[in-house]
Amino acid sequence: MAQNKGGRKRLGDRKREHRIMLRFNNEELEKVKTILQSYNLDFKKRGTVGPFLRRFILNKEAEKEDKLPDGFSNLVYQINKIGNNINQLTKVAQYKNMRSPSAKLQSEVEKSNELLLQVMQLLIQKKP
Repeated sequence: MAQNKGGRKRLGDRKREHRIMLRFNNEELEKVKTILQSYNLDFKKRGTVGPFLRRFILNKEAEKEDKLPDGFSNLVYQINKIGNNINQLTKVAQYKNMRSPSAKLQSEVEKSNELLLQVMQLLIQKKP
């Protein structure tokens, strides 16, 4: 009969080799402490926080986020690029201290506004 040596159980394949480091600001840390207190756990006690957070995270199901369909992600990207271009144009106009923007700048802004309006109308039409 094999005698039990006692001590820590061997983890074998379940050994934890990957590490994730977390940093919290004061407000976040207070929330963690509040959660620990609601489970009657001592934050200051060594070996309490890590196992609790592991169980807390792994036992919860991931919440599915509402995502845009694949075709819309490129559209959103292009709209963001248009917005960046408009911001760059206004910065140049302000840098040059232009009281009244040039006709070219004005026409570009009007074109972008018209395109954005058309995109918005298309999005409203395609809503299920």
